[in-house]
Amino acid sequence: MSNPFADENVIRRLLADTRTWAFVGLSDNPERTAYDQAGLLQRRGKRIVPVHPAAATVLGEPGYATLAEVPGPVDVVAIYRRAEVAGESVDEAIAIGARAVWLPLGVVDEAAARRALDAGLDVVMDRCPGVEWALRRTA
Repeated sequence: MSNPFADENVIRRLLADTRTWAFVGLSDNPERTAYDQAGLLQRRGKRIVPVHPAAATVLGEPGYATLAEVPGPVDVVAIYRRAEVAGESVDEAIAIGARAVWLPLGVVDEAAARRALDAGLDVVMDRCPGVEWALRRTA
């Protein structure tokens, strides 16, 4: 049975055809996975938006305390929080009209993912953007 949250076409489209990625949980700590992944996507031409309660500037981009504070449209909300609380960020992504949510490796919340799908968002779950980028050699 195929995984509805790891659709090859959705992954390829999100990596190739999106511009703005909001990273929930992104701080200025270079030891964190979110920092590494945001930097990778930024180097590949994506605009990254840090979303963290500290609202710090990260990778040269101003931070925001919540998704609701992010100005302008967001294509993808990448949620780098524990699975137990990721659903809150999925609901916020739906509320701001994001096009997609991406939950990285180890972050699994099927109920929240279904809510996002039902709201018309693309969903990728339990996948690493960097690994997926390398597998597809997306320019």
